[in-house]
Amino acid sequence: MLDIQHIEVGVEGKKILRDFSLSIPNGEVHVIMGPNGVGKSTLSSTITGKAGYAVSQGKMLFEGKDLTGISPEVRARMGIFLAMQHPIEIPGVSTAEVLRMSLNEIRTYRGEERLDPFDFVELLESKLDQVGLSREYMQRFFNDGFSGGEKKRNEVLQMLLLEPKLCILDEIDSGLDIDSVKLIGETIQKMKHADRSFLLITHYPRLLEYLEVDKVHVMTGGRIVTSGGIELAHQLEKEGYDQITMQAS
Repeated sequence: MLDIQHIEVGVEGKKILRDFSLSIPNGEVHVIMGPNGVGKSTLSSTITGKAGYAVSQGKMLFEGKDLTGISPEVRARMGIFLAMQHPIEIPGVSTAEVLRMSLNEIRTYRGEERLDPFDFVELLESKLDQVGLSREYMQRFFNDGFSGGEKKRNEVLQMLLLEPKLCILDEIDSGLDIDSVKLIGETIQKMKHADRSFLLITHYPRLLEYLEVDKVHVMTGGRIVTSGGIELAHQLEKEGYDQITMQAS
C-alpha cells in the first residue's frame, strides 16, 4: 500500500525527516509514536502532498506509483486520506455540501456516477449514527463552532463516506473523552479491510485498546529508531521515550 524509501524532507530550509523508511502492506494497521517535534506530522503532510514539504531524496510509492509531483487533490482521489490533527473550519459552506462534493470528486475519479443530493443524504444518514453526530450538524457550516470532539468525529465521518485506501490519522484521539476514543477505535476496527491500510499517529496507547494493531514504530530525530508489536506502546507508556532516544543517539 505504502512504501517509503530513505526519504529526506525539509520545511523552510530545515531538514525534518532524515533517511526515513516505512513500508505498510495492504490491510495492516501501523502506529507511529514519538516525542513532540520529531517529524510525525511532517510525515503525514509529506504523504498527502502538502505544499512546502519538499522531498529532496528517496522515493515514496503508493500502490507502486511514485507520488512525486502528484498534487494533494489527486492523491486524495487516489485514496489517500488524512484525518487532521487540527481540522479546519469553512464558514459559509454546510458540512453536508463539503462532504457531498468531496465524495463526488472521488466517485468521478473511480469512474462511478456522482450522487445527487437526495441519494447522498440517504448515504450520509446511514453513517451518522456510527460517529454519534446528528443530522443537525450536517446543516451547520463545516466545523464552524464544533467542539474539538465533534471535529474529530466529523473527520471519522469523512473517512467512512470516502472509503479511502490509506487512512492517516494524525492524533485523532487528542483531547477526546473515553467514549469518543472507544467509538473511533471501534470504527477503525470495523473499517479494516484487505485493501485498506491505516497509519495512526498518537502519543497514547488508549486508542489501540479497541483495535488490532500490526506494528508500532517509534520516531526520534526524524526517523524510525525501533519497531515492535502492541507491547512496545505499553512499554513507552510506562517508561517514556528517554531510554529509546538515548539508544538511538
